[in-house]
Amino acid sequence: MAVARTRSVALVGVAGRTVEVEADVGNGLAGIHLIGLPDTALSEARDRVRSAVVNSHYPWPDARITVSLFPASLPKRGSQFDLAIAVAILGAAGVVPAERIAEPFFLGELGLDGRIRPVRGVLPSVLGAAQHGGDVTVVVPSGNAAEASLVPEVKVVPVGHLRDLVEWLRKGDVPPTPEADERAEPSPPGTNPGVDLAEVVGQPVARRALEVCAAGGHNLWMLGPPGTGKTMLAERLPTLLPGLELDHALEVTAIHSVAGALPSSAPMMSRPPFVSPHHTATSAAIIGGGSTIVRPGAVSLAHRGVLFMDEAPEFARHVLDALRQPLESGRVTVSRAAGSVTFPARFMLVLAANPCPCARAEDQAERCTCTPTVRRRYLGRLSGPLLDRIDMKVTVVRSSRRELLADRQFVETSKTVAERVLVARERAAKRLAGTPWRLNAEIPSAALHADYRPPPAAMRPMTSCLDSGTLTARGLDRVVRVAWTLADLAGKDSPGEDETNAALSFWLGVRS
Repeated sequence: MAVARTRSVALVGVAGRTVEVEADVGNGLAGIHLIGLPDTALSEARDRVRSAVVNSHYPWPDARITVSLFPASLPKRGSQFDLAIAVAILGAAGVVPAERIAEPFFLGELGLDGRIRPVRGVLPSVLGAAQHGGDVTVVVPSGNAAEASLVPEVKVVPVGHLRDLVEWLRKGDVPPTPEADERAEPSPPGTNPGVDLAEVVGQPVARRALEVCAAGGHNLWMLGPPGTGKTMLAERLPTLLPGLELDHALEVTAIHSVAGALPSSAPMMSRPPFVSPHHTATSAAIIGGGSTIVRPGAVSLAHRGVLFMDEAPEFARHVLDALRQPLESGRVTVSRAAGSVTFPARFMLVLAANPCPCARAEDQAERCTCTPTVRRRYLGRLSGPLLDRIDMKVTVVRSSRRELLADRQFVETSKTVAERVLVARERAAKRLAGTPWRLNAEIPSAALHADYRPPPAAMRPMTSCLDSGTLTARGLDRVVRVAWTLADLAGKDSPGEDETNAALSFWLGVRS
């Protein structure tokens, strides 16, 4: 009897770690023993693998089989190791050449009849395998083939049944590698079917705020009664954003793959995501969590896109306050007894809120029935530290018929606004060349004041607000970033007083 080795990939967050799978067929009481910190799903692989091998009409060794997953200190979770375990056992039993299974990576869950079923997290797993460099071969289920082929310079072998895999290992007949059409071109900005900014008539200030948010990657809070277009505006923000670059698209796609939210019809996410959780969502649903396998939450699913929280005061306060860390750092760390997992979480936050529980406080047509105390308590659920991290605040009021008719001639399509956004982003990227940042919202405070401080005349309105206590130190940074974005949209090399005054107006736009 002999020892056979092959490789698979374990996921830690959205990072793939190589796992060496060894199988030893030796003397002793017949059975299969798994070592190397397997979880429940992986421990059940013993029955799945044996049934799949027997039902594929290959001999099962009547001996003691020991399967080791190295490194032993790395927890292994999920059923994606089934295929690697089966191949290692077949190699140790002499059914397939042991030298043919040593280099490829094997990913996939086995059915009892030998079918190879799709699994979550194939893209980050293949990205982890690709870090080894050289000629990397990854065997994946046919259902995951298009997703796996998104990684360049990796040879993908799609298989649908264990018999197909054994024939390839014996004869070297390679099934055709699927073409990754989704890798070619992201869709142009402003072409999202179904919604368009031109559908929003009225609210010129809010429409302008959306443009600024899209150009600089800023956060936004909209306050106003129902029916004023807050949700419509938020849903059209993604149509103003440019398509994701390849590295960002792979990063976003990897997160959705781990979460099991990747549509099979479109394995590459080339557009910024838009995530809108319900106000009853728990902290684990927003931040991420899980008892055994930690899954990304809404903040990570919205990475490089938009997180829209409608009826924001209806969310639990601790859920809202949990957003503070990812808003500052661009990532979120989920800690559990088994360890900590970090997910990317750089998103644009859009909050929408009614002014009071009855929702009529700012409505001129209907009379509010809430007391001032009730109103303060309602909006008080949005804590000061959270609102301090919001760059722009806009009060959205109900438009009159006269205002709606007058505004129709100024309404612009998403495509028109997206073109201005793209030009502004290119100006910012040129200014930030040689730094790790691409958007004004990403510039940290130290660099903002050291290298990107506006001229003294432009700083004067902000320092006055800072001296009077109207503006906090963090708020000053937010206003400066928005001022730079306004300058980029205006085609200026640096912000002037007009830009800083406009940025201050957006910062002070909501009075609760």
